[in-house]
Amino acid sequence: MSATPPPSPVEPGTWRGGEGSTHAVAVLAPNPSPMTLEGTNTWVIGPRGGTSCVVVDPGPPDEGHLRAVTEVVDGRRVEAVLLTHRHPDHSEGAGAFAEGVRAPVRAQGPGAEDLADGDVVEVDGLEIGVLATPGHTADSLCFLIGPDEALLTGDTVLGWGTTMVAWPDGRLDEYLASLDRLAGLTGSGRVRRFLPGHGAGLPDAHASVHFYLDHRRERLDQVRAAVAGGATDVQSVLEVVYAEVPRELWPAAAKSVEAQLHHLRGE
Repeated sequence: MSATPPPSPVEPGTWRGGEGSTHAVAVLAPNPSPMTLEGTNTWVIGPRGGTSCVVVDPGPPDEGHLRAVTEVVDGRRVEAVLLTHRHPDHSEGAGAFAEGVRAPVRAQGPGAEDLADGDVVEVDGLEIGVLATPGHTADSLCFLIGPDEALLTGDTVLGWGTTMVAWPDGRLDEYLASLDRLAGLTGSGRVRRFLPGHGAGLPDAHASVHFYLDHRRERLDQVRAAVAGGATDVQSVLEVVYAEVPRELWPAAAKSVEAQLHHLRGE
């Protein structure tokens, strides 16, 4: 039986940004595509009516978008610009935005004021927890807003559809471990809502992460079966496992297949 995604409060293709939780508002970047869905979500996090906030994933270097983010900041001091990961659709506008608001860019890895698993970013009395969730990329992070029981997931979990894990920066073993970690948080009740980097918020985080886990296991079973049936390389696996997927998405699917094959080989 195929994994069935939990129902979303917003139909795919209709998300336009807005409130995600008590302390988080999304500003939708104008960069829609098959890979970015309606566009990249830039999240502004902080107490409403407070004096400061943080901005997560400023998105592309689009002047209109960055002005819209500044409007949502609404005069608050931006303590930091945080990145869930360094893919350009999330990070390319970070330098210009950070320079304009005189805030540091913080991310995992070199070239920024590095963030690490277990760090806490405090803004106006609100604590934001940092979780390392590699898999989609080696530097992927999620951000926990404890009082909201909400987790910013970047590209680790999307508002609809599933995430690409592209070898070699993306590794399926790491991604599955990260999903298991999120399942532990949702199972304990610490996280009830996902606020993704693309698409609308997911109010049933527990069901969403288990859909992702089930989907990955089913896809791996399909790839195993294709290999057992004689598929020997990425192209031949694509032709069997992704036969019903539109051909324009095959280049992205090929990267996922490569990651799946490396995972099955134990690499």
